[in-house]
Amino acid sequence: MSDPDGAPEGDYDGEFVSGPADKLDSGTTAQTAREGRRSIESAGFRGTGGEVERAGTVPLRDAREAATKPSRREKVVPVPAKSLTRRLDRYLAGRPGPVTAMVRDLTNGRLYRYHRGERLITASSAKVQILMALLLRTPWRELPKAVRRDADLMIRYSDNHAADRLWVRIGGPDGFTRAGRRLGLRHTVGVPGRCVDLYCWGITPTSAEDQVRLMRALMSDRSPLPAKDREQVLRLMGRVVAGQNWGVSAAACEGDRVALKNGWLKRVSTKRWAVVTVGLIRGRGKGAVGHDYAVAVLSEGAAEVGHGIATVEGVATRVMRAFRTCRGS
Repeated sequence: MSDPDGAPEGDYDGEFVSGPADKLDSGTTAQTAREGRRSIESAGFRGTGGEVERAGTVPLRDAREAATKPSRREKVVPVPAKSLTRRLDRYLAGRPGPVTAMVRDLTNGRLYRYHRGERLITASSAKVQILMALLLRTPWRELPKAVRRDADLMIRYSDNHAADRLWVRIGGPDGFTRAGRRLGLRHTVGVPGRCVDLYCWGITPTSAEDQVRLMRALMSDRSPLPAKDREQVLRLMGRVVAGQNWGVSAAACEGDRVALKNGWLKRVSTKRWAVVTVGLIRGRGKGAVGHDYAVAVLSEGAAEVGHGIATVEGVATRVMRAFRTCRGS
């Protein structure tokens, strides 16, 4: 059953505090996001490519801006939660597997949650938390060159072996979980052991709410992560290579700045795909189109990775339409 909740809540304020064998995704690139989807399905996750700026990236100077408060004159319009939930239910009726999602307007606090109680796996979206855990231990400026290179490979190219090296560096599942607690996460716990030839960070259970909390920790001045280190995370998430910039970016308006990390993982036990997209949409202009949004959509059960991508993009796009209307649409 769906759990619509369109009312603002206050659980983000003051919340920052001082196994199974699965095949994880590896980096895939292509010339465009659409070509990248086909590449993921047909090329066995091989290839290299250049940077992309679909719907805008997050310039370093813009990352310094904290989430702003709405103008006193701006009327806060509630999200139509019930009708949106019915819309998502109809859209997902013919698609297999569970889906959970959350969007939060970081400017005025509006939010929407779909299937709030679902706990699904992170796939490679866990790599954002790995990097944030690393920076909670050591500032970016003090990291060795090789470690910075691993961070770049892990976020921009979704390199699994780079993630493994940084996983060890942060203290494995215990260090991952401790960092999550400092960042305000409540449902995300690291998984010990190895999954096939990698550590098990890709099957970390999480919630859409926790992933939105993680995104807010990249924007909030109250985050335990210093501003300059948050900038570095946003910089990398804003320069994900072509072919991996799908997901949250599909819900952006023209001119928006997008920072994201996606994940796709094929379960050995079920031969089905978990597909996840997590990120930030930073608008420009007046009103709701100029707000900042944290977005998370998690899914499992797709027979083909392309189907999973279409599902998370469809959900993200439909939810964002309930928050704002892009100019010219």
